[in-house]
Amino acid sequence: MAGATMFERLADKVAFMPNGCVQFTGAHVSSGYGVLRVNGRTMLAHRLAYESIVGPIPAGLTIDHLCRNRPCVNPAHHELVTFRENVLRGVGPTAQQARRTHCAKGHPLVAWPPTWRRFERRRYCPLCRRESLRAERRKNGKHRHTRHNND
Repeated sequence: MAGATMFERLADKVAFMPNGCVQFTGAHVSSGYGVLRVNGRTMLAHRLAYESIVGPIPAGLTIDHLCRNRPCVNPAHHELVTFRENVLRGVGPTAQQARRTHCAKGHPLVAWPPTWRRFERRRYCPLCRRESLRAERRKNGKHRHTRHNND
């Protein structure tokens, strides 16, 4: 479409779905988001639609697809949130770990008093860690309260 505005190009590549999603039918990246070339740059279609209809996306915020449909460009299905909030709302490993309430052995992970700590960039349960360290000491023959009598 020679001479068409970016919005016209975007509007030419959508399909209206019964669930309210406005599905982008143009090119997609491997993650499923629609893309469009604008002034020699590849731009995400949902961001272009949001900025065209609602306005600029403030620095530090990103778009969360409330409908969980990545090709959807309907601004009514989008919410501006921080990147952290967007990740924690998702279904990836980071979000799954953040939602955990108990360790693998069933010990509760609570905020206060702290029953979990960070170790090597992972959350862990101090009760399980203590058991693990004791087992390691027993295996290596290093008992914590052993007295040596040198008489």
